[in-house]
Parts: sequence; structure tokens; C-alpha cells
Amino acid sequence: MELRIRRLLTMFVMLALFFVALGCEKMDRSLQPEGKPVQNTSFLQDEEATSKEEKIKIGFSMDTLEEERWLRDRALFKAAVESLGAEVEILAANGDDALQVLQAETLISQGVDLLVVVPHNAEAAATIVKKAHLAGIKVLSYDRLIKNAEIDLYVSFDNERVGELQAEAITKIVPKGKYVYIGGADTDNNAHLFKKGVFHVLQPLIDKGDITVVYDQWTKNWLPSNAYANMQEALIANEGKIDAVIAANDATAGMAIEALMETGLAGKIPVAGQDAELAAAQRIVEGTQTMTVYKPIPTLAEEAARLAVAMARGEFIDTDRKVNNGKVEVPSVLLPPIAVNRSNMDETVIADGFHSKVDVYKGETR
Repeated sequence: MELRIRRLLTMFVMLALFFVALGCEKMDRSLQPEGKPVQNTSFLQDEEATSKEEKIKIGFSMDTLEEERWLRDRALFKAAVESLGAEVEILAANGDDALQVLQAETLISQGVDLLVVVPHNAEAAATIVKKAHLAGIKVLSYDRLIKNAEIDLYVSFDNERVGELQAEAITKIVPKGKYVYIGGADTDNNAHLFKKGVFHVLQPLIDKGDITVVYDQWTKNWLPSNAYANMQEALIANEGKIDAVIAANDATAGMAIEALMETGLAGKIPVAGQDAELAAAQRIVEGTQTMTVYKPIPTLAEEAARLAVAMARGEFIDTDRKVNNGKVEVPSVLLPPIAVNRSNMDETVIADGFHSKVDVYKGETR
């Protein structure tokens, strides 16, 4: 009798388990689209999440976008970063130190993997580096060196060589005479490097008495209007008797030439600039500016983007040059600049596609 009861109980339990299993299967099917088999998609979700996590994001803090040159840097850097499968967030402070620090903090709070900085003020930007490092984010100094901070990499052109090229070109034309030097912003380390290169060439001639620098002034905030005022001041102080002008970039050179035009001296006095801006290239073929220094911005932007993404991925960057920024020897990549005048315009900026021949020559057949 007991054996019979046990068998009945066993059968009852087995039937109960069968119906429970059947109910679960129906419920599972009811949750799927009609006519489609059940699929395990959890691995796809994990793969998608991993892909999102691995997407590198670069923060790009720029001093300004008020000059043609920096608009070009922004576009080229963005395209280069995205071509490497990463993304970039770009903010520009337009010469405001406090705003640049605030914008950098915003990029840091967004969780960028690496911060690229074009500093307005080489000293003030050290604060940005400290904040980034506290958040575990490395910093690449783009084109301009951040001073007195432990930056992780500096990518630029050989800016002392830029100044040397300017002075070499002008001293070939004017080996003796009165020189005017219109510098860049005192807060920009590159402005100091340009000037150092210029005077490296001029100083032996100054020591010999062949050259006299009759005017030497910085241009506050790189503003062209300040460069114009400087040139006017130089002309007044020397009663228009000057023989050559070296300006820290093409924007300042352009305003120096405008002041020279007002006194009928444009085209008669050699003027050097740098950056190879379109307006400067046009002035060179017209004869009012003697030369510029071409720094292939596509090369700089692409190299900086490549290095930034590699660093963000944790790769080691090996460089053979270091630049002292007042605190550390900064690993550096310095690209060579190129002197450009009327004779090699076609073979340099035009051949590279930096400017079109139509734009440089304003549609004239050459």
C-alpha cells in the first residue's frame, strides 16, 4: 500500500514539473516577435558597450580662432583625429586666459582621454596641466610651449629656426642699415623663440656695427592693431629713415606694411613675416612683403593628432629631442620650417595645396 502511494506521489510531482516547464516556454515565446526564433543578444550588447568604451576622445583647448592660421589648424586636427577612429571636442578662448582655464576644466570634466592645448599665456596654462594631471589626463602642448609645467609632449615647428630664416633672408638684401623688429605677444613662448632666432643672426652684424636695431617692441596679444601702432611709432621715432622690418608673423607684417604704405615706403623697405597666410603670399607676389616662413600646418596637425591618439591609448612616445620649459625637459617633436619668397612660391605653398595659385595670384596668369 505504501509503495503504491509513493509511486502516485512521484508521478504527481513529475507532472507538475512538466506543466511548469511548458508554461515557462510559452511565456518566453510570447516575449519574442512572432515567427522569429529566440536569440541570445547579451554578447552583442556587451560588444557594443565595449566599442563605446574604447572610443578615444581628445580635448582640444585653443587660444584663438580669430586668425586664418588657427581656423586651418582646427579643421585639419579634427579631420586627422577622426580619421584615426577617435573623436575630438574643441573649445577656443579667443585670448582670454581665465576662459581658457575654464574651458579646459570643462573638457577634463567630460572625461577626455587626453588634452591638447594651444596656450594663450605660456605661464598661465600651467594651471591647466596641473588640473589635467590630477584627473589622470596627459597633456600635449600644440605649437606653443606651456612653461613651468610637467607637460607630457610638445609638438611644434623649430621656432628658433623660423626667426633665423627671417633674419637670413632680410640680411642678404640689407646687410647694413637700420632695422625694426616687431615681436609677437610677450605672453607667447613662441614669440620669444622667434625673436631669439632673429637676433642669433643679427647679433654678429650688430656687434660689427653694420646693423642697428632702432625699434624693438612686443605686440600685445598679437593684435594687428597693436602692430600697426608699433610701426607708426617706429617711423615717427626715426623720421621714416629705416631700412628693414622683421615682424613676428604675417598679421603683424601686414599692419607694418599698411603703416609703410601711408608714408609711401611700402615695397621699398624689405619686410619679413611668417605663417604663410594667403594675404602674405599675395603681398609677396605683389612686392610689398619680402618673405614669409611656411610651416606646413597639415603636417603639424596630422602629426599632433597621431601622437595624441597614441598617447591616449597608452602607447609610449619616443622622441630624440627635448625642450626645457623652465621646469622639465619636455619630450618634443619639432618639424622643419621653410622660407618662402616670390621665387619659390609655386614650389612650396602652392605645390602643397596650402593655397591655390588662383588665390595667391588673384586670378592673374603667371
